[in-house]
Amino acid sequence: MEVAGSWTLSALLAGRYKKQKCESKSRQKLQEEALRMLSSHQDLGDLLLEVGSSLCEKPSCSSSLGTCSAEAPVPELFLVSALQDQASTLGVPVGILSARTVANNIEKISAGSGEAALLNAEQRKRLSCLLQALKDLLAHSAFCCSLFAQEVWKMQSPPILEVAWRLHRESIVSLEELLENNPDVPALVEWLCSSLCLLCHQAEDPSLDMEILGCMLTDFVTIFLQNAFQKTPEQKKKLELQKISKICCAVLERMLTWALDAAAKEKQEDASTLKAVKCWLHVFSMTAYQGIIPPESLQQFFSHTLTQVLTYNPQLKVSDAIKLQREWSFARTSLLLTMLYRKLFVVFRAEELIQHLQQVLETSEVNWQHVLSCISTLLVCHSGAEPLVKDLLGQLLRKAFENYDLEHMITAFLIVRQAALEGPAVFMPYSEWFKVAFGSGSSVHGGSKKSLVFLFKFLSELVPFEAPQYLKVHIMHPPFVPSKYRPLLLEYITLAKTRLADFKVAIEDMGLYEDLSSLKETVQPHCQALQDVEKAVQIFENTGKIPASVMEASIFRRSYYTSHFVPALLLPRVLPEAPDSRMALIDLLKRADKIPLNTYSAYLEGCRTAKEKLLQDESAEMEIVDLQEPLELLKTELEVLRGLITDRSRLDAVPVQMAVVSEKLTSILGRPQDEDEAASLSLRIKLDLSDPKVVQQDQGAVDLLLTSFCQNVMAASFFSPPDRQGPWPSLFVKMICGHRRLLPSLFNRLCQLLSHQGSSLSDAHVIGLAVFVVHLNEVKSLIPEVDLCSRVPHSTLVKGLCVTELWNYFFACSTGESMVFCLRFYTAAVSYCLCRFSSPSHGSLCALLHPGFVKKLQYVVPRLTSEARGLGCEEEEAAEQPWSSLSRPSLGYQKAALCLWKQARFKALLQEKAFQLTLQEWLLLELGVHPDEDVLSALERHEFHYWALYQHYLPAPAEAGGCEGDLREACAVLVGAILDFCQRSQLDNCSPLKNFKCPVPCGKGSPDIHCRLQEMLLELELQRRRALPQEHFLFGVFQKRLSALGGGDGSAVSNRLRRQQELFFQTWILLGLPPSILFTTRQRGEKVTLDCKDFFCFVNTELRNICAQGCTLPYNITVHFFRGLLSASLDCDEAAQEMSAILALCRDKCPIIISSAARWWWRLESMLCLEWRRLFRAPLAEGLQNFRDLQSSVRSFLSSEAASLVSDVPWVSAAFLHFYAHQQTAREKLVEALQSLGPRAEQLLLCLLCFSMVDFISARTAPQEGVDVRRALDHSSKVLQHLHKRGISWWPLFSSPGKGQNPCKALLCAVSDHHLRLLPVAFYSLLFTSDPELLIQEPTFLPVATAMYTQLLQLFMDGATAPGLLGQREQSLLTSEPDDLLVLIKKSREFLLGAIPRCPARSSSNLQQLLDLCGELDPELRAALANSAAERDLLDEDLLLF
Repeated sequence: MEVAGSWTLSALLAGRYKKQKCESKSRQKLQEEALRMLSSHQDLGDLLLEVGSSLCEKPSCSSSLGTCSAEAPVPELFLVSALQDQASTLGVPVGILSARTVANNIEKISAGSGEAALLNAEQRKRLSCLLQALKDLLAHSAFCCSLFAQEVWKMQSPPILEVAWRLHRESIVSLEELLENNPDVPALVEWLCSSLCLLCHQAEDPSLDMEILGCMLTDFVTIFLQNAFQKTPEQKKKLELQKISKICCAVLERMLTWALDAAAKEKQEDASTLKAVKCWLHVFSMTAYQGIIPPESLQQFFSHTLTQVLTYNPQLKVSDAIKLQREWSFARTSLLLTMLYRKLFVVFRAEELIQHLQQVLETSEVNWQHVLSCISTLLVCHSGAEPLVKDLLGQLLRKAFENYDLEHMITAFLIVRQAALEGPAVFMPYSEWFKVAFGSGSSVHGGSKKSLVFLFKFLSELVPFEAPQYLKVHIMHPPFVPSKYRPLLLEYITLAKTRLADFKVAIEDMGLYEDLSSLKETVQPHCQALQDVEKAVQIFENTGKIPASVMEASIFRRSYYTSHFVPALLLPRVLPEAPDSRMALIDLLKRADKIPLNTYSAYLEGCRTAKEKLLQDESAEMEIVDLQEPLELLKTELEVLRGLITDRSRLDAVPVQMAVVSEKLTSILGRPQDEDEAASLSLRIKLDLSDPKVVQQDQGAVDLLLTSFCQNVMAASFFSPPDRQGPWPSLFVKMICGHRRLLPSLFNRLCQLLSHQGSSLSDAHVIGLAVFVVHLNEVKSLIPEVDLCSRVPHSTLVKGLCVTELWNYFFACSTGESMVFCLRFYTAAVSYCLCRFSSPSHGSLCALLHPGFVKKLQYVVPRLTSEARGLGCEEEEAAEQPWSSLSRPSLGYQKAALCLWKQARFKALLQEKAFQLTLQEWLLLELGVHPDEDVLSALERHEFHYWALYQHYLPAPAEAGGCEGDLREACAVLVGAILDFCQRSQLDNCSPLKNFKCPVPCGKGSPDIHCRLQEMLLELELQRRRALPQEHFLFGVFQKRLSALGGGDGSAVSNRLRRQQELFFQTWILLGLPPSILFTTRQRGEKVTLDCKDFFCFVNTELRNICAQGCTLPYNITVHFFRGLLSASLDCDEAAQEMSAILALCRDKCPIIISSAARWWWRLESMLCLEWRRLFRAPLAEGLQNFRDLQSSVRSFLSSEAASLVSDVPWVSAAFLHFYAHQQTAREKLVEALQSLGPRAEQLLLCLLCFSMVDFISARTAPQEGVDVRRALDHSSKVLQHLHKRGISWWPLFSSPGKGQNPCKALLCAVSDHHLRLLPVAFYSLLFTSDPELLIQEPTFLPVATAMYTQLLQLFMDGATAPGLLGQREQSLLTSEPDDLLVLIKKSREFLLGAIPRCPARSSSNLQQLLDLCGELDPELRAALANSAAERDLLDEDLLLF
């Protein structure tokens, strides 16, 4: 107001106040009216700030005011008066009005701060004035704190953290009251956490008062601790205080998680984030809370924090910890993590830390990296921790062996290895601990055989994950083992040595000075020998004598000394002028006859060669220096060329300048001779994708040309689009292709840049190289063919690639990093093509543009840019040209990719079949993505898969690569893609050149795609159950693929191997799906029945023939079938009857399942019974109960408690009896028990003989599977003796099962075709274990024996002349024991030739059939059969004459 002039409000009001006391009442009344008018037109917010400002300037009343010292100052009274008047006018209480006014003022003060936790200087000053006014309002009861706390959260944005702190600090509104009045707890926690993070980030500001920041953090954490960990009885009772406690706990936990996340990614995080985290970690300083927080509450908080650290994100398995703990030592642990540990350790004694650690290990799932790094930090930082850790290890070992608990055992080993990593100054070496723990008879494992078995089983299970140094410790310092249990130790040592051999490390090759407990990676023998040489030379320098270890090795470790140490000592080098210590040691060893003369002479020759090579290298360096001047000339001419390219008026001069550049390039490369020109015509470019090498002399020229081309592209694009730049790019590329000698180096350099360094290239490089590749495609006829080579010398994997085919090998989309690069490169290449070649027809464009670029662009754009999903069919009215987006780096490649995606010409290009990305191709690309290295999160990846499968490919027409809405077709493509990927990965793994860009383990592909298959199959299964019954979908796909593999032009061996591999992957897919998918449900009247004929067909035709056991399926397939049967029975009204019916059907249609159930019943029984009770809560189904009764009957029979078996199917009883006896190693008991069988046991004995012969064949063809050949044959022979005693003919067992006369026809249907082909071997092997003369008079014996002989002979002939016709097992029999088979054939032939004349006449009743069997395989046997028959005919005629 102008009336006030330069006076302050306080002076004006003070003067008016004095006048009110002195003048008359009428004048006083007039002034009161004026005051009321003034207050009614005053803005309360500004008034608050002005009054607060005046109070800040004048903190106490002047003495000149007289009575002012005893009464309230005038400004405060005026402020209260104004608030009361305004409240009266509005009809609201004064407290509400003041609370809202203050909240609005705070919002105005905070306006414009953005994301900040602190106020600037001006805001802080205004807030101080406001707070001063608030104190006076509180003094006059004109301000309500609780209403103000509510009004604060009604502001448009939460208050700045410093505002909340100052309100609390100035005792206006406590932080607890603020938190209590916010109903949105998650938002409140988010505000606190984000504000605290911002506060820590602002600590970097040099202008910031660090004292304020420290006070703020300390005050907030103090409040959190008081409410979260200092709980009084009142706090436990009040609901509001419980809410605040939860909020405080949540904030502390979130902030700790933020710090731990940053520590886990310390190498990737930016420096500002790391500094911010360090700032937060200072809140764990104990001194900040002394006298404020009770020690017990502080210890509770630190204990809780340590538990959270140890259990944070427990993803790593124990096997991972074993492999990776070397990286978790104190020196390699994140600085943030060690800083946190050290601050937490201050509160505790070492004993308390060990106890807490032990408690966490026993009660929680832990993060092994944090636990082990905590152990390291504890040992390094606490001097008294070593004996406590030893005590902990002792307790863990005692508990492990008391309860045979693997968890305690593995924990002890992880801890001791981690402790040993810190070196002997901190903890004893691992080798010493292992000797102390297990090296004596009084050790924890020495009490019983069970303890020994437990220890060695544990050590054996560790072997696949062990580092070589630990295996060496276990071998060199083995556990104490009594002599009678020595085989346990020897078995482990054999296993460990085998694993060391995988590492190419041998105990015999151990170094002279090797530290078995070293934390370094195990080195190869020659590397260890180099270290030994250095150590020996060092000892020789100090003593002047040959080291004793070297002398001992030359005598007692001759192999290592001669094979590794001496060659390492005599490595050729340039010898110094004056003999050094190494030369002196070599001379002494030579004089002691420890180095052979010829080896020493070769060493001297090698040293002379090294000296000559050094001189040559120096001259080569001189040549490279000489090349610098031509390179500078080339660079100058390229700069001139750039000036012409960017000047449209001088484009005609570009070809002339290009010729000048070519001439300068020739002066660098050298002018080719005639013979060089001729050789260049037949040039083939050899390229090693995994390790491309550029010739050193060509490196400078290639880099200069590529850099210049990229610069030219960017410079030319700045002035005009590609279609108006003239022909310079084509001329440039053609000019380079004219120098054919440079092309190998050029393509190797492109491989380095695009395949290995793509993610580090700038946008200009990516755009320039993309344009360069496009023009290489344009002039592909000028480029020689490319051979992709492996690291193996002189080996070529892919020959004769043209340049357009080469790009498929350069670009991989397997990681997030590679996908982003591919998006950048493909967008640039396709955009350039569409802009550069705008006028040519589609056909011409297809020839210029590599289809792989467009296909992979269709893959990466929707994957990385969600906006592109769903735009494929929409028409954009005006889409910006993608090349213009690329030429403006500020817009970025994603903007350019979207522009390209929306462009009408690009959409038209996708209509060409050559450029369409089919579902099969999309799946193969997605299967190659490793989830851990993907740029998408799991949720984002699931969303992308759903869009691609259900919204894009499923409804798309077949001509566009889709499925036309057919879910069965989509599933078929999905299964086919997974199988194709597995097959391709298997081939890559077998190849010496593996796909170095493929990070997917084991060749099975991304697990997310397998999840999508399960989801789609489940949906299809639900659809199928609602529809009419139909052929099972999955097995139809499998059979179709197997049928396609049945033919082909390849050899029989390759076809069979491909088929076996395909079956392996099909089985793997099948086992990964819900087991109920093996069955279909059918409606028969009102009943729901099960059908599994498709699975039976798949088993009988395919799985039966890949089983190693001959007549049983592996356990995983067997249990999958039974689990599926249980699950599918849930859909049936009479589950027990339906299950029994399926099992009965198995006996007739798929007997191998029953045979497999018999073999694995010891594992199946408990699982099936438990699952049945869980699912049905009813008595066990009859079919399963029969199996249980039969197994019980078998036990009783073998223990002589019963004389017969409970079963009406002999071969099923024989199966259970055979496999139970085999598992219990009770074959002798079985043979004895067979004597007690009744007279009707003929079928049972024959089936037992059949099972034993299958075992014999398995032992002959696969001896490594643990079946002893002699024992199997002996067992078969004993069963045969029982048959002889009972007068039972056993040879009909070997007649053809198709003729209907074989007594074991059902059982033989369960035997694999490979085993059936080898039955002749079993027949004659078994025949010669008894007296074959007894069988000659049997009329049915000769036809069977002749048939078996001819099959045996045919088997041998097939193996000798056409090995591809035989299976792997038949071939292994012929190759492993060919002499035994020949002896068997010879004996069989001799036996038949001698038996034919003595056989009864009825044996030759079907003479023609016997003669046909012999055929041309054995003419002599054929003649013997014919002569025998003729003699019998003459004898019959003579008898007729009488």
